[in-house]
Amino acid sequence: MPSSYSLLGFATLWALAAASHSAPARLDEAHLGKRCTGTISSYSDVAAAIKCTTINIEAFTVPVGKTLTLNLLKGTTVNVLGEVTFATGKDWAGPLALVKGTDITFNGNSHKWNGNGAYWWDGEGSNGGRTKPRPMFKVEISGSMSDVYLLNPPVQAFSVSNPAALTISGATVDVAAGNKSKGGHNTDGFDVSSSTGLTITGAYVNNQDCIAINDATTLVFEKSTCNGGHGISIGSIKTGKNVNGVKISNNKVTASANGLRIKTYVGATDASVANVVYSGNTITGCTSYGVVIEQDYTNSGATGSPSNTVSIKGVSFTGVETTVAVGSKAKEVYVLCGSSSCTGTWDWSKLSTSGGSAGSIKNAKITGYTV
Repeated sequence: MPSSYSLLGFATLWALAAASHSAPARLDEAHLGKRCTGTISSYSDVAAAIKCTTINIEAFTVPVGKTLTLNLLKGTTVNVLGEVTFATGKDWAGPLALVKGTDITFNGNSHKWNGNGAYWWDGEGSNGGRTKPRPMFKVEISGSMSDVYLLNPPVQAFSVSNPAALTISGATVDVAAGNKSKGGHNTDGFDVSSSTGLTITGAYVNNQDCIAINDATTLVFEKSTCNGGHGISIGSIKTGKNVNGVKISNNKVTASANGLRIKTYVGATDASVANVVYSGNTITGCTSYGVVIEQDYTNSGATGSPSNTVSIKGVSFTGVETTVAVGSKAKEVYVLCGSSSCTGTWDWSKLSTSGGSAGSIKNAKITGYTV
């Protein structure tokens, strides 16, 4: 008969062998769990799906009062395979959707995200009236985002605060219905803040501000079309906001109040704009200004009295010529700087303007262009 020591020895060896096989299995299962494919076809699917690194979003409706939050694992790929609709029925602050993560590939595949903005539109936007969910789509990722189509956002469409390099390509923001009814207001295409290394290319925006760059370093906005609204804007620059290294190139702006605009707040501190280059843009049909740079902005609008507290250093039109054709009642160029706040190189030799009154330039040493 085997001794108790022998039996104990066999039991110990068996336990060690079992452990050596079972522990790696558990690790593999945990690893494979991240590599799974999650499918979202209802709001209740989201929590499970975001545990996977491939996510397919099918057509479904997000309940009113709920944010579609995609807090993604590093390296996740998202494929949109159907229309996402946001339900209405009550006023709330939003946002409608939020995506966060690092090294994300987000494929919109041109399926519509329908914000049903008409339910909330009252002509006041974010300035008052009803409480409206905003923004429609908050983007806090690095990586790439392609072919996302936002239809009828209640107020602002994309809010972008990318922590590292991000390319957004082929995006559409369609608020034509809000423009026609005059109910949609503050429906900016892209509001950019706390952004580093952002490229937006090939966008189509039919709404108010095509893009409003509020706080960013190294930003490219290119090959995009902006129809209606207030054109391509830097600002309004408020206290603590800084924009540095912006290239705006090969865009088309049509039927807008303004074409290209920089505006800073009176009295703002710790704020600046620097190294802005415009190249190869085509601006037509502006009703107010073709190019406007003003340092007299307040919550009540422009005052005509600029301040020196925000530095604007280096604004140039170089490379391929930018052409600006405004309406007969519009001003081609309007520059109103503080007495000493606009500095650096202002080479406007590749700007061509026509169509309205010449406008005016005050307190900026511009070369290559005169009014």
